[in-house]
Amino acid sequence: MDSPAEIRTDDPFHFDEAKPNFEGQGRQNGFKYWLASSLMVWLGYDSQQAFNKALNKAIQACTALNIPILDNFVQERQIVDGKEEVVYKLSRFACYLTAMNGDSRKPQVAKAQAYFATVAQAVQHYLQEAENVERVLIRDEISEQEKSLTGIAFQAGVENYPLFQNAGYRGLYNMDLYKLRIRKGVSGKRTLLDFMGKEELAANLFRITQTEAKIRNENIRGQRPLENAAEAVGSKVRKAMIEISGTHPENLRISEDIRTVKSNLKSTHRQMKNLDKKPAPKRLPKPPSA
Repeated sequence: MDSPAEIRTDDPFHFDEAKPNFEGQGRQNGFKYWLASSLMVWLGYDSQQAFNKALNKAIQACTALNIPILDNFVQERQIVDGKEEVVYKLSRFACYLTAMNGDSRKPQVAKAQAYFATVAQAVQHYLQEAENVERVLIRDEISEQEKSLTGIAFQAGVENYPLFQNAGYRGLYNMDLYKLRIRKGVSGKRTLLDFMGKEELAANLFRITQTEAKIRNENIRGQRPLENAAEAVGSKVRKAMIEISGTHPENLRISEDIRTVKSNLKSTHRQMKNLDKKPAPKRLPKPPSA
């Protein structure tokens, strides 16, 4: 039978002061874990559907980092009140990823993000850490969508893919890719995508998916018409960004190298895993009463 790990009375942390502390609710059965149902309540979620969005993003992030999912998200079927239910057991790192993908407008989520970042000693500014987790997710999705667009473009008659790719960037940034690299200060062979922040990555993801949709829906064929389509989609995304937020995408600052971000998140995983390998501190016996 799973039993709660020893409750540390010196652990003051609560996502919500009205609920039990986090450390004290960890359980041991092969590994230290916390129930997803409990985490949902601690993070202030009333809706299972809303909480599942954060949980699913956490699983996706784990996949993008090539960290074993089954070591961190354990799914079991249990009989509760005579009914079979699916129970998720989350490692500390899984709780961390779920919190980082949670709605930071909720005070409990914001406190949890700060707590996990402090425990992992991973960052000084936990909001930046939360954004980096999202960057990993979006960057991974772009890689998949780029593969799909490449296939569609070649089927539609692209002969020079770099020119087609450059047209999309030209539409979004109002300049060719080589000029954009100079402006952003990213030299070498690395893709600019690896240095984009969340907002800029999201804009490029939308550009890529909508370019593919336009090619399919309008049955566009041939190198030049495909370049025109890619540039037109990029221009519309650019216009939307400027109208909505006043942001010119070429002015967005570069962010930390995504490779470094992934390396830091993997380090966080190791730190948290090692943390839960340490035995809980023994309580000193009370001195005999006089």
